[in-house]
Amino acid sequence: MPLSDQQFLRYSRHLLMEDIAEQGQETLLNAHVLIVGLGGLGCPVSLYLAAAGIGKLSLCDADTVDTSNLQRQILYRAEDCGELKVACAKKTLQALNSEVAINIYSERVSTAVLDDDYSLVVDCTDNLASRHLLNQHCQRHSIPFVSASAIGWEGQLIAFDFAQNRSLCLNCIIDKNAPEPIMNCGNSGVVGPVLGAMGSLQATTVIRMLLGYFKQHGEMQRYDGKAGRWLSLTSAAKAGCAVCAAK
Repeated sequence: MPLSDQQFLRYSRHLLMEDIAEQGQETLLNAHVLIVGLGGLGCPVSLYLAAAGIGKLSLCDADTVDTSNLQRQILYRAEDCGELKVACAKKTLQALNSEVAINIYSERVSTAVLDDDYSLVVDCTDNLASRHLLNQHCQRHSIPFVSASAIGWEGQLIAFDFAQNRSLCLNCIIDKNAPEPIMNCGNSGVVGPVLGAMGSLQATTVIRMLLGYFKQHGEMQRYDGKAGRWLSLTSAAKAGCAVCAAK
């Protein structure tokens, strides 16, 4: 369906770019992205993707808004405390862009939540178990997967274009049987804008993947916010990986 006059105005800064233009914007409008986790990462990811015109967003998070979230989770306001994050997020995102269709799941991610036709899945969770569930599902169903995390002054992002590459996955780098890290945001803290930086990078990566500009399958981007430096690390597929090794 061609863009409406209102869409031409709203997305004009994309349409001015030769490598996005009308065809690219239509691709974004036809995409369905699942965002798992509406915390410090999921907030900027969802805001930027809604603003960019991703046609359908599914949001998954079981938590309610707490006062301690407000230091970094920019979707929420003080009056939202006690409310479901997904409900507050939907309200804010629809106020930003009413054309975006939004599904919400006020629960932990599960195979039932994953049972939909997603163009791409974004991991904004805070635990390895959920990341590995998403990694396994996306690898099995050839769905691009973007994952990030942050603690203290540091953040990292890794993405897998499983639509183009069947091997090298998260399990090759962090074994699914590894224990949860002892340190996390809840017990060690995090600088809010570091989450904003990583979430913005996730959103940019989502758009790159949907438009066909992503070439860094399995490459990790690490950010040291205190030093103001980025580092890229390459990975290799693990022989006999329980998820992506050829059966």
